[in-house]
Amino acid sequence: MSLFQNAIIIILLIVAAGFLSLTEIALAGARKVKLKILAESGDERAQKVLDLQAQSADFFAASQIGLNAVAILGGILGEAAFRPFFVELIDRFYDGPWTQNIGFILSFTFVTSLFILFADLMPKRLAMIAPEKIAVSVIDPIQIFIKICKPLAWFINAIANLLFRLFKVNTIRDDNITFDDISAVMEAGAQAGVLQKQEHHFIENVFELEERTVPSSMTTRENIVYFTLDESDESIRQKLAEYPYSKFLVCNETIDQVIGYVDAKDILIRILNSQSLIHLKENTIRTVLTLPDALTLSEVLDRFRSTKEKFAVVINEYALVVGVITLSDIMITVMGDWVTPIEEDQQIIKRDNNSWLIDGSTPIEDLKHALEIDDMPDEENYETLAGFMMYQLRKIPRPADTVEFSGFKFEVVDVDHYKIDQLLVTRILEKLEDQNIIED
Repeated sequence: MSLFQNAIIIILLIVAAGFLSLTEIALAGARKVKLKILAESGDERAQKVLDLQAQSADFFAASQIGLNAVAILGGILGEAAFRPFFVELIDRFYDGPWTQNIGFILSFTFVTSLFILFADLMPKRLAMIAPEKIAVSVIDPIQIFIKICKPLAWFINAIANLLFRLFKVNTIRDDNITFDDISAVMEAGAQAGVLQKQEHHFIENVFELEERTVPSSMTTRENIVYFTLDESDESIRQKLAEYPYSKFLVCNETIDQVIGYVDAKDILIRILNSQSLIHLKENTIRTVLTLPDALTLSEVLDRFRSTKEKFAVVINEYALVVGVITLSDIMITVMGDWVTPIEEDQQIIKRDNNSWLIDGSTPIEDLKHALEIDDMPDEENYETLAGFMMYQLRKIPRPADTVEFSGFKFEVVDVDHYKIDQLLVTRILEKLEDQNIIED
């Protein structure tokens, strides 16, 4: 064949190899989420791509058969077609025993470069730009190609599967979206201005529900207001007036002997009807949802959803009541600053840019968010700011006890019966001030 005829064949082989490379990357890189959206909108080709991704062994085997066959054939034809041309060209400048070898090297390099550039590199880069669009466009001819190569592909796949089993290699594709993936997308969106800062924090808080446990958001044991079975009407009325809660635990004698709970609305109705509250236990006590303290907030939310409850008592491994949690507590955790209560009820009060007055029961996650601290030391050993102080000091803190960490000074301000009520957190500015003095 003439040089022109061989060149035409080489071009056709490059086009074929380029098409296979394009489809290989497009089908492998096409994202399931986008394909599902296309499929749900009525694009049958998108569903075909999803089915092929689920059973991709036949395609990749056929693709490799085609690519290798085309590459080998292209190399043979290319060397035979271009070698005489390069030998003739070399003879003009060199006449020696290495002429044929140099011609072979040049023809091989030329053909290989053509295939690398036009049959491999460029098609793959194009496929990465819009993998879903390309995958949907080429799915029909690829399925025909797979059927043609299926006998040989089946044999190759059998050998490959045998080797995978021998070396215990998992071949199932994992398309699960991780928290890190979503976090990266959110961060990129925030930097691009697509997400506002508050929205960014809101979404982060939603995913933090998987990490935060019940104690981080519950009302702790010492703050629980409850009724006993033998409690007087006057005492019940007083608690209702003093504590504007919607639900109250009912216990036998102590808080660890929980019977159920009552809705404040039911009690108020009896009061308005001038009825005695002595019979409270007979018809108004409801069964309370009991949850272990090891659950995450996400799991608690699932329990609330499945049981249609909005209130639960939290117990530890010793069956002792450690707190109560409501649906509102979880919502406050999610919404953050959007539903922050008035300043008198805040756990974290910002005095100025460098100091905060913080309640000892403040969850560590809320503290980290307020002070913009990435990590606390050994934070798996405590859940609140009070726990952090006790862990660092290795004792029951007293007023004026301090801990310095991450450029902040944590000082105990108020202690009530071993309970740390309030701490003053100040940013350490000594080093910054010293630097300013030196510069002056």
